[in-house]
Amino acid sequence: MAASSPASPLLRAPRHVLSDWRAKFVLLALIWGMSFLFIKVSAEALSPMQITLGRMATGAAPLLVVLLLRGGRLPTSPRLWGHVFVAALLLNTIPFTLFGYAAQLIPSALMGIVNASTPLFGVVFSMMLLSDERPDRDRVLGLGIGFLGVLTVFGVWNSLGEVTVGDRGSVLGMLFVVGATACYGIGTPYMRRFVAGSSHGALELSTLQLLLGTAPLVVLVPLFTDMPTGMTWRVVASVSVLGALGTGVAYLLQYAIVRGAGATVATTVTYVAPVVAIAAGVVLMGETLSWNQPLGAVVIILGAALCQGVVRLRRVVRPWPRRGGPHRKEEGEEGWAVARDV
Repeated sequence: MAASSPASPLLRAPRHVLSDWRAKFVLLALIWGMSFLFIKVSAEALSPMQITLGRMATGAAPLLVVLLLRGGRLPTSPRLWGHVFVAALLLNTIPFTLFGYAAQLIPSALMGIVNASTPLFGVVFSMMLLSDERPDRDRVLGLGIGFLGVLTVFGVWNSLGEVTVGDRGSVLGMLFVVGATACYGIGTPYMRRFVAGSSHGALELSTLQLLLGTAPLVVLVPLFTDMPTGMTWRVVASVSVLGALGTGVAYLLQYAIVRGAGATVATTVTYVAPVVAIAAGVVLMGETLSWNQPLGAVVIILGAALCQGVVRLRRVVRPWPRRGGPHRKEEGEEGWAVARDV
């Protein structure tokens, strides 16, 4: 017994680390940042719709297993199923397919950069669709900065006459990613308005969402795609990891971070994932980026942080000098400074 006592803290240490929300945060950022690389590899042999089907099916599997092990069950309301189906199309089926098309045209690192604009679309559509979401100074400024970052990533200063065919393909690929992020922006407030108020937990709703999003693909993929050729272990492993980790386990990690640190901290994973995507694309895939693309990513992240309140402007009061002319103010002068709210 005495010999086992000193070892027990060492055995408990890994479990303690993994139970901390910070470890889950780092793991989620790595998973989501690497997802773009896995999409790129999957596109070597699979069509976009096939990638989405594989990702959705393998993503639903771990959630369904956890749900059954916990003794849970899926919701039974037909009305709720309808709303969750729409949410699945907006948050999973359509954007995942658009990412598959983008992977055929642009590097994985660039996909991760453009995807950083997701919070911007979330704020725009939340203000349009939710009555309790109102524009304020920070959000309007954040949207403007984020939009400037998107233009920087696209390199809009290039004239159309100087854009080559390859460049046009890159623009189209980035537009596919913008379309995917716009779907996220619409789907998030839709979920909040029609689904989040139900009595079911996040695990039940997420499992149902992935299952319903997979259903139309089971029908459409055989009709509109051919049998894949040139399948390699890289492709099979990428799709499996993309679904099981990037879609299934990632959902569980995100909810755990929300419970452990709050929703605001959980949203900041969006700002770390592009850094991981750039590093993975450059180091593991040998991809190259133009100078404006990482710079645009920084601008987009700053704008998104302002929109979500992670970085905010706060009122600063500067006292006026007691002497110095007719414009003296006893109350002080109002200015603005940047503060981080973490």
